[in-house]
Amino acid sequence: IGCPCALVIATPVAVVSGLAAAARHGVLVKGGRFLEVPAGLKVVALDKTGTLTEGRPSVVEVIPHDDHTQEQLLAAAAAVEQHSDHPLARAIVDHARDRAVEIPAVEGVEIVPGKGALGTIDGREYWLGSHRWLEERGQEEPGVHEVLEQHASASRSVVVVGRNDHVCGFLTLADAVRTDAKRSVGALRAAGVECVSMLTGDNAETAKAVAAEVGIADVRAELLPADKVAAVEALEREHGPVAMIGDGVNDAPALARASIGVAMGAMGTDVAVETADVALMTDDLSKLAWLVTHSRRTLAIIRQNTVFALAIKAVFVVLTFVGLASLWAAIAADMGASLVVVFNALRLLGGGTEQRQEARLEPTASVGAP
Repeated sequence: IGCPCALVIATPVAVVSGLAAAARHGVLVKGGRFLEVPAGLKVVALDKTGTLTEGRPSVVEVIPHDDHTQEQLLAAAAAVEQHSDHPLARAIVDHARDRAVEIPAVEGVEIVPGKGALGTIDGREYWLGSHRWLEERGQEEPGVHEVLEQHASASRSVVVVGRNDHVCGFLTLADAVRTDAKRSVGALRAAGVECVSMLTGDNAETAKAVAAEVGIADVRAELLPADKVAAVEALEREHGPVAMIGDGVNDAPALARASIGVAMGAMGTDVAVETADVALMTDDLSKLAWLVTHSRRTLAIIRQNTVFALAIKAVFVVLTFVGLASLWAAIAADMGASLVVVFNALRLLGGGTEQRQEARLEPTASVGAP
C-alpha cells in the first residue's frame, strides 16, 4: 500500500511518450520542461524571412546609381556577402554566379547584425545593407530615398550598396510567402493563441504586405536583434508566455529570451537551432499548432495518471483500516495501477497523427486580427 510506483512514474512516462511522439512528427523538443510550456502560450511571434516566407529570395533588379554599372554593383555586393549565411546574401552571390560575374577578393569583412556588412576591395571600403543603415550613415539623398520607398511599396526587400561615402546602387529581392502560412496562423488562433505577431528586420512596407497576406495584424518591422528581444519582452508583459519562431542568426537572442524558442530546423542556421528549445525538422509551420495541442494533451494525461495513482492508494488505505484489504490484493492493485499509468501515457504515441491533421485542416476563415 505504501509503495508509490504508479505515482512516481505518472509524470516521467507521459513526458517520455510525449517527447517521442513529437520527434516522430518532426518536432524535436529539447526536454520535458519545453514540452509543457506550449500548453500555456498566449502569444506567438514569427520572423518573416524563412519562417513566413520560403526563405529562398531571388534578385529581381540590379539598379546602378551614378556612374556604376550593373556588373560592378553585383560584383562588389557578392564579394562582401560571399561568406554570409543570410538568405539575402546567398541570393546575391547566387545571382552573381548565374550571370558569370567575376567576384573580386575582399578583405576585412565585417558583419553588422541587423544592418548589413562591409569589406575592403582594392583598397576601397564597400558596404551594403538596409535603408535604415543608410540613414544612420547620413548618406541618404532625396533621389535615393524615392527609389527605396518605391521598391519597398512593391513588397520587395532592398539592399543598398555603397563605396566609401557615396551610394553605388541598389539590389531588390523578392521572397514568396509559404503556401501554408495563412492556414498555419489560423490554426494557431484556433488552438487558443490570443496574439500572433510578426517581428522582422525588413522594411515596414514589405512586412505589412506579407502580414496582410497571411492574416497577421500586429507587425513590428525594421528591428535589430536587440529590438526583437525588447519586442518579445513587451509581448510577454502584455499577454503572457511568448513563443518566438525564427531561423536566422538575427533571431537567436529573441529565441533565447522567449518563454520558448522554436527554430525552423530544415532552413535554420546552426546558431538558431542550437539556441532554440524546439526545432521543427521540416518547413511545415503548421506543426507549431500541433505542438500546442500535443502539449495540452500531454499535461492532461499527466493529471489523469496522478489522480488515478493517488485514488488507488486512497481506496486501499480505507480498505486496510476496515480490514478488507489483503496483501495480495494490495500488490495486484499497485502493479495494476502502474500498468494503467504506462498504457495511458502510451496513448500519446498513437494520437499525434490525428492532432496534426486537425491542426492543418483548420478553416482559413478563422484568420483575423488577434
